[in-house]
Amino acid sequence: MLFRNIILSTLLVATLFTSCRKFLDVVPSEVITSENIWGDINNANRALARLYNALPNETRSSTDYWSSTDEAKNHWENPTSLLYNNGSWGPTTNPFGNWEGTYSDIRKASLFIANIEKVPLNTDQAVFYGPRIPRFKAEARFLRAMYYFQLFKKYGAVPIIYDILNLDDPAASQLPRNSADEVVEYILKELDEILPLLPQSYETADVGRITQGAVLALKSRTLLYAASPLFNGNRLYANVKNADGKQLFSQVYDAEKWKKAADAAKKVLDLNVYSLYNPTPANPVNNYAQLFFTREYTETILAYTVGNNKDFEWDLVPNGAQFGGHGRFSVLQELIDAYEMKNGYPINTTGSGYVSMGTWAGQIWDGLKLSAVSNVSNMYKDRDPRFYASIFFQHSVWRLEKVGRPVKLAWWGNNNNNSDGWPKSGTNCESGYNIRKWASPEVDLKSGTGDARRNIPIFRLAEIYLNYAEALNEYLPAPDQNVYDAVNAVRARVSMPALPILASDQTKEGMRARIRNERRIELAFESHRFWDVRRWLIAKQVDNTNVHGMNARPTTAELTGSGFNSNSEEAGLAVFYKPVIIQSRVFQDKHYLMPIPKSEIDKDPNIVQNFGW
Repeated sequence: MLFRNIILSTLLVATLFTSCRKFLDVVPSEVITSENIWGDINNANRALARLYNALPNETRSSTDYWSSTDEAKNHWENPTSLLYNNGSWGPTTNPFGNWEGTYSDIRKASLFIANIEKVPLNTDQAVFYGPRIPRFKAEARFLRAMYYFQLFKKYGAVPIIYDILNLDDPAASQLPRNSADEVVEYILKELDEILPLLPQSYETADVGRITQGAVLALKSRTLLYAASPLFNGNRLYANVKNADGKQLFSQVYDAEKWKKAADAAKKVLDLNVYSLYNPTPANPVNNYAQLFFTREYTETILAYTVGNNKDFEWDLVPNGAQFGGHGRFSVLQELIDAYEMKNGYPINTTGSGYVSMGTWAGQIWDGLKLSAVSNVSNMYKDRDPRFYASIFFQHSVWRLEKVGRPVKLAWWGNNNNNSDGWPKSGTNCESGYNIRKWASPEVDLKSGTGDARRNIPIFRLAEIYLNYAEALNEYLPAPDQNVYDAVNAVRARVSMPALPILASDQTKEGMRARIRNERRIELAFESHRFWDVRRWLIAKQVDNTNVHGMNARPTTAELTGSGFNSNSEEAGLAVFYKPVIIQSRVFQDKHYLMPIPKSEIDKDPNIVQNFGW
């Protein structure tokens, strides 16, 4: 497909665009080669593909967003997430910040927008590209708006660069921060102006480009964040002002922001272009799981497109000899406990039927078929189908006929590598859980065969339903049927019971808890949780505490005291099923927003620092 081929050729253009300058040193090397780019439509087209390639891909497992919040711990040697777990990141050490890189992408987008209509076209090119160039320009404006949203969610108030500044322009080193509300207004204005210039869908060759749905989805997310407690009347930032006294964060709560967010999400839903992916409705586990190893555009509104690969499988599948993966992530007990029972009750609610003691036998979907299991803890019985699609747990199954045995994440003494959880110190599963979501059963790591053909969703319809439910619930005095219907649409895909179920579901506060938990489960390991707990101002509670797992790293004394041979699997299982602390985490008020990099503060005296830094 033409567009996909263009994306894969962006390394050439990336070389042309590379700049070793900082954000405000705004004469990058592409000026030297501008005639090569803007004098040839093919090179200009590759430049647009390079902008697409800069779309955020926070969901790939190497980003560590999952283990920088209360979803998982990256136990693989010395991961980036340790900085965020122990609170040791800051203005000079912030791997997720990407201030300079994002502004570099903004500049590249602005150059494209300013020059694409000037590119000379021969007669044949004019026939093909002439009608498309206004759309290409609109696509670049969307991508620039997306880059600004990335800055907004990280830093709040940031400078908006309206012009392409030269290095010798005094304004280049004297830019103050625009207010958070101004950044939001700028993003929304851009999106509103380009909406009619883009189609609702494309022919096959251009699938993956920016659509009206993507524009409205970015508008939905931007307004949802803007309405959230972090940015809506947050008194913590009362003193974050420019040198001239300009308030950078509004100090007045505005309920109408929630209404605007709800309306924006509803516009996506009302397009009637997208539907929740339902390939196997009779099998709710597989119905959900397939979304994450299938290249589909039924639910996916905008995807980060990657080639066929085994990347997620190598990182996520358990690392025992039978499975062949690395099992890099220890899922936290806090997330495990967030999955409801299949009757819709939270596990700690009367009537849930949750039992923590004893074992059960039955059948579980192993990715390829229903397979018999036994000796599975009752903790993992009758849970939300998304639990089985997302989590590897003790005695769960994965491609059972191919692998030959269940997952074994408990550890015992001299186990001769028969445990999937402890191959060597520094790379062992610490919680007794690995991530299953994203793993494709078509991939056989032991033989090295098969590839996953997946999209990585940037926006998908389930998020929009939950955006709508959250915003409307916050705006109304109590949830109405529209709130329930939006959440229930997501739950129905996995055959979960419709809300309301509990009396508390009929209150704003109770439904808020339900919606937040639904986001946590539906969007697990998609890098939403890292940002959600910040915009809700709850990260200081959930990320500033001890996190837990099963006892997957027992001591010799525990194994010996089990009553079994300490080198036996029975000993490991006897001491496995109890919550233990696997990490103590630090989160302070200053961590809600990222610090402006020190290099930018030193360079531009008009840029003031964020709270607490």
